Amino acid sequence: MTSYIRKVDLRSGFSTQQVNSLVPRARVDVAKALESVLPLISDVADRGVAAVIDVTVARDGVNPWPLRVSESELQDALNNLDPELRAAIAISIDRVRAVSHANLPTGTSVTLADGALVHQRWAPVDSVGLYVPGGKAVYPSSVVMNVVPAQAAGVPRLVIASPAQADFGGRPHPTVLATAAMLGVTEVYSMGGPAAIAAFAHGLAAFEGAPALEPVKLVTGPGNIYVTAAKRALRGRIGIDAEAGTTEILILADDSADPRLIAYDLVSQAEHDEAAAAVLVTHSAALVDAVAEELALVVVSTRHRERVISALEGLQSALVLTASLEDSLRFTNEYATEHLEVHTADPRELMGQITNAGAIFLGKYSPVSLGDYMAGSSHVLPTGEAAKYSSGLGVHSFLRAQQIIDYNRAGLSPIATAVAHFANAEGLPAHGDAITARFDN
Repeated sequence: MTSYIRKVDLRSGFSTQQVNSLVPRARVDVAKALESVLPLISDVADRGVAAVIDVTVARDGVNPWPLRVSESELQDALNNLDPELRAAIAISIDRVRAVSHANLPTGTSVTLADGALVHQRWAPVDSVGLYVPGGKAVYPSSVVMNVVPAQAAGVPRLVIASPAQADFGGRPHPTVLATAAMLGVTEVYSMGGPAAIAAFAHGLAAFEGAPALEPVKLVTGPGNIYVTAAKRALRGRIGIDAEAGTTEILILADDSADPRLIAYDLVSQAEHDEAAAAVLVTHSAALVDAVAEELALVVVSTRHRERVISALEGLQSALVLTASLEDSLRFTNEYATEHLEVHTADPRELMGQITNAGAIFLGKYSPVSLGDYMAGSSHVLPTGEAAKYSSGLGVHSFLRAQQIIDYNRAGLSPIATAVAHFANAEGLPAHGDAITARFDN
């Protein structure tokens, strides 16, 4: 039987420093991509709409004019949406909205002394550009995952950009447009790739009767390496959510796991991209062999088998065999995957020992595919070890913590001299003077 994935035997031991070289992510050279996108970013900044149209015609063979999708187009897309798909999208929206509202942070107020208060409030960003990719798949789910938490955060202006599609007359995919309409987003543009990110950052002047696109403050949403490079180049002018890489799944399992379900879950992520990472970590040699056999059966019947095979055969994918569950956990935490599935006899018992993962899926009835669409959680998650220091997209991503200092004379007076001493010690006496001046007769 054909083996589509390599086996890595670590029963003799391994160091945590070895983990991400033993099973390395596919190399993504954002710096190299950056070289090719910088001229385009400058062109969009200089020529605006004309630059966006020119690059779309050159690269995609389609004219996206007018860039802004009309409200009648949005409504037509919604009217023509398959009823069953519409119902499924509605369920996703409701669940993501419920989780987003539950996760809204609350403000605080601390009284340090009479007349000495510090408050913290959470304020939404003023405007957000939401990027919805095209290419190998259609992503109405990305519309939901970006728009709903932003709306829950109270962002007043939301703008969507999605690539022009030759099959749809230079407009974004109609399912993307329909989902935007369901969510009440009316500012939607037919533009994609780094040109769209540049347009979000620099804005687009009014052009041939079309209104201007005002710049946004924050850009979120996944994209290819060139989109990521553009986000890196423009970070500082705009805020960004993350430099998202190719999808990855790690499944932590013991001998109680179902090899058939594991095979399906590995393939489900491998179908995204030839560079996708699909990893099993277990201390059960029998499970490794069984999963390899099941993969051979699942792969031949899947629609995107060539893409899946490329992903599974890459160095970024593996069936990893360790000496113990403890070693499997150590590997898992150091790998720091985007999606972590836990297929063990008691997955909840392990939660306290899992430290690094973008999202954690417990048990065989919580597959990653559920999180991609209807779990209520976000599917925009940190990749490439970024789970060690960052989190997935959520309502918090669209909020800023603002501290409010609220002192009166009685609150400031007892510490005025102490502040002055502090300022003098740092060689900044005017800082102290600004305090003591308030108490001069």
